[in-house]
Amino acid sequence: QVRLVESGGGLVQAGGSLRLSCAASGRTLTTNTMAWFRQAPGRSREFVASIRWSAPYYADSVKGRFTISRDDAKNTVYLQMNSLEPEDTAVYYCAADTRTITGSTHYENDYDYWGQGIQVTVSS
Repeated sequence: QVRLVESGGGLVQAGGSLRLSCAASGRTLTTNTMAWFRQAPGRSREFVASIRWSAPYYADSVKGRFTISRDDAKNTVYLQMNSLEPEDTAVYYCAADTRTITGSTHYENDYDYWGQGIQVTVSS
């Protein structure tokens, strides 16, 4: 069983930065795809970024502003968020795919473990 715990969320002004962390326990996830999704009020959960091995993938809406990375020694994935906008306000979820190392990385069904989510609020 894998447990994912997010941290680092909070309130920030537009233009500011935050770094989210996702610490995994129960299994080493160095060979697995990890991802961040987010869900804004009244909207469905959407893909933000993923990392497979060391290759990152980003949603167009965050490309150039967000950076996903991983520290395999700590079994942790990060999401550095810069130039934050009010539209980035959402609950952010960490996800892990322990079933495959191929295929898509952009869909909720690609992942079998999820964190509890953490709030990020960007004020204008």
